[in-house]
Formats: sequence, structure tokens, C-alpha cells
Amino acid sequence: MAVMTHYRGNVGDLRFNLFELLGMGDLLEGYELDVDTVNDMLTEVERLASGPVAESFAEVDRDPPVYDPASHSVRMPEAFKRSYRAWMDAEWWRMDMPVAAGGQGAPRMLWWALVELIQGAQAPVFMFGGGPSFAGLLHTIGTPEQRRIAEIMIDRRWAASMVLTEPDAGSDVGAGRTVAKQQDDGSWHIEGVKRFITSGEHDLEENIVHFVLARPVGAGPGTKGLSMFVVPKYLFDAETGELKGRNGVYATNVEKKMGIKVSTTCELTLGANEPAVGWLVGGVHDGIAQMFKVIESARMQVGVKAIAALSTGYLNALEYAKIRVQGADLTRAADKTAPRVTIDRHPDVRRMLMLQRAYAEGLRSTYLYTASVLDRGDPGMNDLLLPIVKGVGSERASEMLMLSLQTLGGSGFLQDYPIEQYIRDTKIDTLYEGTTGIQGQDFFFRKIVRDNAECLNRLFAQIEQVPDEAVKGALAEVRAMVDTMLAWQKAAKDQPDEIYKVGQNTTRLLMSVGDLVIGWLLARSAQISEQKVAVSKFFGETVLPELSVRRQILERTDNALMEDVW
Repeated sequence: MAVMTHYRGNVGDLRFNLFELLGMGDLLEGYELDVDTVNDMLTEVERLASGPVAESFAEVDRDPPVYDPASHSVRMPEAFKRSYRAWMDAEWWRMDMPVAAGGQGAPRMLWWALVELIQGAQAPVFMFGGGPSFAGLLHTIGTPEQRRIAEIMIDRRWAASMVLTEPDAGSDVGAGRTVAKQQDDGSWHIEGVKRFITSGEHDLEENIVHFVLARPVGAGPGTKGLSMFVVPKYLFDAETGELKGRNGVYATNVEKKMGIKVSTTCELTLGANEPAVGWLVGGVHDGIAQMFKVIESARMQVGVKAIAALSTGYLNALEYAKIRVQGADLTRAADKTAPRVTIDRHPDVRRMLMLQRAYAEGLRSTYLYTASVLDRGDPGMNDLLLPIVKGVGSERASEMLMLSLQTLGGSGFLQDYPIEQYIRDTKIDTLYEGTTGIQGQDFFFRKIVRDNAECLNRLFAQIEQVPDEAVKGALAEVRAMVDTMLAWQKAAKDQPDEIYKVGQNTTRLLMSVGDLVIGWLLARSAQISEQKVAVSKFFGETVLPELSVRRQILERTDNALMEDVW
């Protein structure tokens, strides 16, 4: 008997993107893979996602983890444990690890395609399962002794968490006050409070290894003074992995949240009543650079999570629209005897469905293209595109899921359907790993200004090659936006207030470049497949023209907003 599932995957579109649009086939030989094997992988992971991973999706939202303040522990729901174990036992996570650490080599675009399937079914299953990836990082950048720790983490499937944020620092990581004091034996004692720590406490595995940013005593201010330490929940024998007893890092709160309720978002207190023992990662004080390897992957993961939710939301809405009968066809609206039709025949519903499809498929192409440039040895282009995947992906997914809700009408507001949970679970994607505003600033100041727009211009050169007038027009508008903002940036050297004009428009630019990239990839897809022609035409005619208005708004920016208007 088939398992009923909320999740609607789109393996067909994944295959189209991987093999037809992005040409992954010519990379497979280097990984000892072939097309048939990859197709089998996609089929098997979709089965896993729509079956045991998706099975507990709604139940654990209604029956979330239980935090015990007396023992500082969390009891996870049994249903979630089954979903989590199904994913971990399948060991697909080995594709995200170095081969030297026991990983299975594969193109990054294939890895992220598989991640889309799992995250669309139930993202926290994937999020809790990040221990092997952290172990792979430690194996790569750690000392020889720490490589052994990484092997233990993998063999015993220990969990891990990324520990950056502090209550008074937020996204300003350099303002963190957690301190590290070196001990005579070479270890460190960490003292401080961290907040918003995903997967910071749970009972899914016997141990959790926290990767903590802290400031060694005597180190300078800002991010350059930070170092990264491994701080395990339980101390252990460094050769055998045998647990030795509790370390001084405790969950002192678990946040009550709007969505992804099964994901334990913790406050962690280190070194309050007993030492929180840690070890300097790699034996070097290079914490922010080390942690950014984690952050970059996390931003990709967040973007893919949001895009996956949009895809299943759209497919659920489409399925509903095809069977929900209501109203007569608009051409016979005045005829009281006219037969009722399914709502997918109503023009405005079709508009909403096509817009959802355009963003779902266009954003899928965007994140896979972002992974593909890394596969082909262009890390600079990958860096440029990451804020688009995370910032634009999360914002558009959140917007479009509201259209999925509109498609279902009042039924979408009920827990009988998954859309309301998709909306709650996805809103966080616009916030964590850097809000959309932070992604916009990163995109302009770090990814465009810092390299004199070299990568951006290379991207524009690729976009120019598509013979699509709507895309070419949108490209001209975006180029004008960038030129105006770069002029303000230059003028700010003599007129500091000019930088405010830039700051008012970094998010607008990010969203506009995102729409341009989506339109471009949809147009490229339409050149390959007739099935993509309608969605590319729709996006080019209804979304890309908006960039002209955005450019006009940007060019008219003044600094009146920065006056005391409140």
C-alpha cells in the first residue's frame, strides 16, 4: 500500500537541469559515475524523501521536542527519530565529505539536487544530520590528532552544531564576547553564552560536537580576533571515542518558534559552573575564515531549503487546482446554468500557478547553476551567486508560497493541507545565516565592489549570449543600476552621505539581479525544451519588465529617508 505524503518532488526537472541545461554528464567520468547510476540515485532519494523522511512532517510540528530545564536536555519525538534514522542509515551524506575521510566523490550539483529532495520532504532531518559534514571539514583543516577525532565522529555518527551568534551581537559576529583561555595541557576553556544555535541539543546521537567561535584572552577586537574551537557535549577518549563524562556546555533554553518546530534552536551556556573544554581547530587562530567555510555551505543549504519548499508548495497547489471545482468558466460567467469548472481554468488562478512555477523552476536552475560553476572550477562565480541563492531564493519562496495558499483559498489555511506549515517553516529562511538585507550588502560590497565587478561582468557576458529580447532588456536595466550604485560608492569617498544611497538599494539590486538570472536560465531552458517555452515567455513578459521601474526608483534615490522622519 502506497504511503500518503505531503511531499511532491520534481525529479524530472532535476534531471533536465543536471543533464540538458548544465551538462553534468561530461563530469561524471571523473567521479566513477554514469548517467544511469545518477538517475537511480535520484529515484532512490525521492523514494526515501516522499516515504520515511516526509512521514513525520506534520506530526512533529504538532508534537515538537520537549526541553527539560533541570537536566538541560531535549527529548526528540519518536516519529522524527525514525525519519532521521532513515536518512542517516542510507548514508547519502557521504557525498558531502572528502574522499580521504570516507566520502563518495560526486559533482556538487548532484549533491545539492539530492539535498533538495530531502529538504522538501522535511528539512530538519537534513539539518540534524550535519555531523559528517562538520567531521569532513575537521578532517581537512584539523591537526593530525583532530583528523582522528573526525574519523570518530564519522564512525560513531556524532552530531555537530555551528556556534556563532550571541545575545547582544546578533549578525555582528565580531562583537562576540565569548572568551577562550588556554590551559597548560594545550586545551582551552570556553566561557560565554551563545544564542540561536541550530541542533544545539537533542538525543538523536550519543554526542554533539560544537564548533564554537570565541575570542582568546588578549586577542584583538572584531572578527580577526576570533578563533574556532571544537567543544564536545561529552568528553571522550581521543583514540577510541569512548565517552568520559559531561563537558561544561549546556542548553539553557530552547526557543519556541513560528515554524520548523522540530528543529531545536538553543541557547548554549559554556563554562558557567564547570569548564567547557575545547581544542583550537587546526592549531591556528583563523576562526572567521574557517567558519566561513561552514557559513557558505549553510547559506546554500538555506536557499535550497526554501526553493524545495516552494517547489512542493506549487505542485500541491497545482494538484488541488486541477480537482477543485468552483464557478463557471469566465466566458460563461453570466450563464447561471453553465457547468462548474476546476479552478485551474480561471485566469487569475492560472496566473498565480504560472508565477509559482516560474520561480520554482527558475530558482532550481539558479542553485544548480551556482553549484555547477564550482564543479567547473570557478569559485569566484560561485561566491557571487551564493547571496542570490540564499537571499532571492528565500524571499521569492516565501512570497510564492503565499500564492500557493491563495490557490487553495480557505482550505490552505487549514492544517488539513501542508501549505500553512510550508509558509511557517520557510519564513525563517529569509532570516538566518544572514537576513536578506545582509545578503544584499554582501552581494554589493563584498561580491561586486571588492573585485571591481569582475565576476559580475563575466556573468553579464554569459547572459548577453541568449537571444531573448526580454532578458537583454532586463540586463540593460540591471547594468544601469550597478553603474549608478558604483558611482555613489566612488562619490562617498568625498561625500560620505552618498553611501546611504547605496545602502537603500542593495536589496533592490540583489532581487533584480536574481530575477535577471532566473529569466536568463528560463530562456536558456526554453532553447532546449519546448516544455519550458511557456514559462520562460510568461516570466519575460510579466516579471522582467518590472526591472525598468526598479531602475527608475533606484536612480531617484535621495537621502530624505535618512533624516529624522520618525
